Amino acid sequence: MITNIFDIHHTSADGKARTGVIHLAHGDVQTPVFMPVGTNATVKAMPKDFLEEINFEIILANTYHLYLRPGADLIEEAGGLHGFSKWNRNFLTDSGGFQVWSLSKLRKITDEGVRFQSNIDGSYHMFTPESVVQTQRKFNSDIQMQIDVCTGAGEPRKVAEKALKVTSDWLLRAKKEWEHAVNDQGYKGMLFPIVQGNFFEDLRKQSAEFVSEQDLPGIAIGGLSVGETPEEFTKFLNYTVQYLPENKPKYVMGIGTPEYILDAVQAGIDMFDCVLPTRNARNGSYFTHRGMLSIKQERWTHCHEPLDPECNCKVCRTYTRSYLRHIFKEQEILSSILASYHNLYFLHNMIHEIRAAINEDRFEEYRKNFLEKFHQGV
Repeated sequence: MITNIFDIHHTSADGKARTGVIHLAHGDVQTPVFMPVGTNATVKAMPKDFLEEINFEIILANTYHLYLRPGADLIEEAGGLHGFSKWNRNFLTDSGGFQVWSLSKLRKITDEGVRFQSNIDGSYHMFTPESVVQTQRKFNSDIQMQIDVCTGAGEPRKVAEKALKVTSDWLLRAKKEWEHAVNDQGYKGMLFPIVQGNFFEDLRKQSAEFVSEQDLPGIAIGGLSVGETPEEFTKFLNYTVQYLPENKPKYVMGIGTPEYILDAVQAGIDMFDCVLPTRNARNGSYFTHRGMLSIKQERWTHCHEPLDPECNCKVCRTYTRSYLRHIFKEQEILSSILASYHNLYFLHNMIHEIRAAINEDRFEEYRKNFLEKFHQGV
């Protein structure tokens, strides 16, 4: 069983930030890495050619949505997610557990699995640890996640304890099914377990140690960015990381702002994803080196300057704030395309700069200077 997929290239002399490479079936992934979210096997408003042009090496797709529509069997018939979408680089798929928690009209969690009602047509379905592994095998995911039970900030301890026990039991079953898929079905994807424990330090430690004992290819940290304060996020992220092995790639699920990404890298995290860059883009909110820019504001009507003079993407080289405001106000489809391209380019370029700063032992200096400028405001 292959569990060593990660090489660490350099750890910053001024902290835990590190660069490395994850070896996956559809190519190597340089870390730290931000993964755009392509819920339905497509990153919204972004043709795959644009993603390749920016040079993303991995994107995320969602098991819950793809299971409901178009279905795992159809995707398998098309040659997995790669054949279906023609994105020939890596896919990470989540387990759908978060969506069952957040979208389902009705869900019932038992030791066997979770029964839930579709947000599309109200039909009933069952996810078990085994079925979720096999669904993602049909997708031919390069990295797949175990199904877990997510709990939000503020939940009572008893709820967190029960969720952690179920998640841990489900991991053992998922691991066994994944080993069957690899050994008997020719599957080349990697399984990542998920640390839970809510906002209780002893439960976090218990979960991190249990997950580490399983010696799987990588480790995800779940149950963060679920309503807690930024200070709580940073505290519990750093607390959890200390109980995880150094030699595994670490993935924090659902973060996509520069502040959170820089905090995560500082804590030794290698991977992150979020819908925020493209969702913000569709709402006319752009990342710039001097903070977020809302293109809908009246003050940009006669502004014929580039969106972000410090950004070298083709949007900033070509279009003015005045024009971008115009197409947003007119609800032109091009507005979503250009804004999504820019926001993803901005984050990818930031990650590229972060890697260089780590390799040159100046990450803390980079982090301080970036945030100082970013918080100045446009």
